[in-house]
Amino acid sequence: MATSERDRHGQEIGHEHRDVSGGWLRPAVFGAMDGLVTNVSLIAGVGGGGGSRHAIVLTGLAGLAAGAFSMAAGEWVSVTSQNELVHSEVDKERRELSVNAVGEEAELVGMLRQNGLSAATAKQAAEEISAHPDKALIVHSMQELGVNPGELPSPYVAAGASLLSFSVGAVIPLLPFVLGFDALGVALGLSALAAVVGGGVVARLTNRPFWKGALRQLVLGTVAAGLTYLIGLAVGGMAAT
Repeated sequence: MATSERDRHGQEIGHEHRDVSGGWLRPAVFGAMDGLVTNVSLIAGVGGGGGSRHAIVLTGLAGLAAGAFSMAAGEWVSVTSQNELVHSEVDKERRELSVNAVGEEAELVGMLRQNGLSAATAKQAAEEISAHPDKALIVHSMQELGVNPGELPSPYVAAGASLLSFSVGAVIPLLPFVLGFDALGVALGLSALAAVVGGGVVARLTNRPFWKGALRQLVLGTVAAGLTYLIGLAVGGMAAT
């Protein structure tokens, strides 16, 4: 494989890794599933307690707004804190490269040897890399910290993806009531279908069988909604006495 092809392949892998671990894909997937499970559970609980259609719509909208903003804030703080920690560690590495260039080069030789390079090749590669401080910092950061300091995830992208996807997931069990249906069963059925589709799609993204992801998400959603329904039923019965 030509050098340019290797570089391009590595960049593609890097972009995929960032999307899954801290870009837009992870918060989008988790946000959608959280929104669906959270709101169908809220609606099941209020419906089980004998709440009116108006109460269910109000609860669902409040749950959607609160959950979406909470998820977005959480993602922003999480990714920002992670980036700040990485920048702190990279600054330490930058200082070490400045005050102990010889030691850092020897350390790089050892890391390259561990990756399968011969002693002569590792020494030559380390010398060439160390001749360019910016590139040396990137290589040391990737080898020691597992990150490229120039390719950190954006907290704003993560927060936006989480907010939008949570909202989409949360609106699904609310749709029947917004459209005028006063039937909890319709909302639960629609949510079950969304759980199957969403769980299956996530499974395929991770190269697992569709049915496994679909079944797992359906079971988790059913347990959550079932428990809150029973709680609502019990509380509603106590309030009526």
